[in-house]
Amino acid sequence: MTIIGMLHHRKDPTTVVKAYAFAAIAAAEGAQFYYFSPGEVNFVNRTIKGQVYENGKWTTKIMPFPDVIYNAGSPEKLAKSKNVMKKLKNDIPFTTHSIGNKWSVSRRLKEAKDFASYLIPTEVVKHADHFLHYMSAFEKVVFKPIDGRKGQGIYFIVKDEEQFVVRGHGFYRTFFTAQIEEFIANQLEKETFIVQPYIQSVTKSGQVFDFRLHVQKDGNGEWVITTIYPRVAPKGSIIANINSGGYTNYLDPFLEQEFKQDAYNIRKKLEYFSLALAKHLDELQMEKFGEVIDEIGVDIGMDDNQKIWIYEVNWRPGCPPTFYLEMDVVKNTIQYAMYLANNQEVIKKKIRAVKRSRAKQQDQIPIIGITGSAGKTTTKAFLASILSKKWNVFESKDYWNTTEHTKKHAAEINASHQAVVLEYGMAYPGVITEHCNIIKPNMSIVTNIGLAHVGNFNGDPRGVAKAKSELIHGMDQTGILCVNRDNDNSKYLETDNFKGKIVTVGIHRHAHYRAYDVQYAENGMNFKMKLHNEEIELFIPIFGEHHIYNALSAIAIADQLGFTPMEIKTGLIFKKPPRRLTIYDCKDQIKLIDDTVHSHPEGVRAAIDVLTNIAKKRKIAIIGQMRELGNLREAEYQKVGEYVQQQGIDILITYGFRTEEIGAHAIAKGMKASNVHHFTDREKLHALLKDLLQKEDTILIKGASKTNMFETVQFIDRTFR
Repeated sequence: MTIIGMLHHRKDPTTVVKAYAFAAIAAAEGAQFYYFSPGEVNFVNRTIKGQVYENGKWTTKIMPFPDVIYNAGSPEKLAKSKNVMKKLKNDIPFTTHSIGNKWSVSRRLKEAKDFASYLIPTEVVKHADHFLHYMSAFEKVVFKPIDGRKGQGIYFIVKDEEQFVVRGHGFYRTFFTAQIEEFIANQLEKETFIVQPYIQSVTKSGQVFDFRLHVQKDGNGEWVITTIYPRVAPKGSIIANINSGGYTNYLDPFLEQEFKQDAYNIRKKLEYFSLALAKHLDELQMEKFGEVIDEIGVDIGMDDNQKIWIYEVNWRPGCPPTFYLEMDVVKNTIQYAMYLANNQEVIKKKIRAVKRSRAKQQDQIPIIGITGSAGKTTTKAFLASILSKKWNVFESKDYWNTTEHTKKHAAEINASHQAVVLEYGMAYPGVITEHCNIIKPNMSIVTNIGLAHVGNFNGDPRGVAKAKSELIHGMDQTGILCVNRDNDNSKYLETDNFKGKIVTVGIHRHAHYRAYDVQYAENGMNFKMKLHNEEIELFIPIFGEHHIYNALSAIAIADQLGFTPMEIKTGLIFKKPPRRLTIYDCKDQIKLIDDTVHSHPEGVRAAIDVLTNIAKKRKIAIIGQMRELGNLREAEYQKVGEYVQQQGIDILITYGFRTEEIGAHAIAKGMKASNVHHFTDREKLHALLKDLLQKEDTILIKGASKTNMFETVQFIDRTFR
């Protein structure tokens, strides 16, 4: 007997209307059913405290893990139990996988091309001016939240000479230009909106309507049409959604009334479109995420020429508003859940076949994932700059390296891109695996393994290496991996089972791509290396030997992709990421070094090296907190203090909680106490700097973004401008 578990964020099944329907249909279909929430899962005993419907009431029972889980709760609320969800998904097949929001679904269909002609042109609204430009082109638009549901927050806006007529659910206003700008800006502060041209479907009596196509998989894993029905807006309204006052009708009478002799053909067109779109989205989900979907609701319009336009695709559509159809939905869901539980190998085989088939349809483009304790953003910028010399490159934005950012990138990458360069950040185990599940690289770079976030790994760099190794496990196993030969902790990376090609970079040790004759130049670094047995001289417009490694990683991947030495040399003249050893030339020949994005011990020492190499007279280091060092903090602060003294820094200023330990150790190693200062009050720090700074001083400000040390950069720049 198949055991089906319904997972919901609410603990009480009596508050979830469909829970009873699922229990009743499951019993009729010969399946065992229970309801549960994430907090009731016991992974040790592989049991769940579930709710079983017996004798007219819900009873609490300890149940074994189910064979399949119907995922019924709110994704946002279940996200609080992320670890539980992840563990369950590793063990048990889930129904109801997300296909994304309105924007990502639109982008996905657009890049796959097959259904692009049915999409209404859509843009994410960046600001009020952007919206006004769009209005100038279309005059009638729909302005709606990117993650909206049930017709909420949708506005229909018409430009009428110098005015804008705005209508929404219970909302009707007329605005002049300045007022519409303020209105749009206020909406954008709350959430992200998209804008589309307004394509209306109108009945003979003048009422707005659309069609809801509800499609599911059945007990054989095949797509079937649950129902197609029109939704008609009340007179005077332009929103057909039922939750906004719309009402439904039966399909055949509606088609006969509105389309007469074309009714039969339109019905067949809607049925064919429903199944074709469902199969297409299912294949895209298999291709991109290795998942299958089982239910979608599609809202479409039809213009005067009977052309279909997709308004929205919902992966968790509400039940049709009649009880017998609701039971049909539940019956299909239960039967499909039973199929899913008992046919995992069949489904996996199908996913593999779809991936192979779709791979043949398009050449594989380079997708490069970059991780490491330091240097990710700079390496990404170097590589994207080189590749852009002949390709259209998708590059993740500066410092956009969370899994949420990767989800956004997945929605933005399209068929026009010839290469993808992404930064994968992490602070805990499992994060990089999630990155790779969203976008799987076929080429990867691990810049180094250091002490960034080491406090989250019991102070052990091997834990950091294991977490970074998730990129190696999550990438294409026949791809290309680039690692840092000079970085001692990189030996802990898990490369033994990797079947692809490994290339190495280095300066001090032998490597496939090795730099030598490294020198500081006027505005950056010079170095030499051999490519294909030919020596080339290279320059990067950023200071620090540590950035040579970042450049070498980019060079290695570009060379593997067939870029010429000239293209590489040109590409290294890149746009430097902001606040990464940015140099400000202030008055009185004072030079200010801004390095206020990230801070960890290796990075602090590297920044001090830059300070000592470019300073002409006094060297002043202002050092802030280094976070997430855990029980290594005291020892690492002492090492930094010792390094400051060894490198001959003239004045040391520390800022923030416990950073006085750095100064104390610098003094212990021989630095003059009068040249060491500590602050926790930024205003007092700034007051000292006003009196302290002299002509031709060079000042390094090193700190993480969270410590807001960029404010001190701005203060010095403003004061000594």
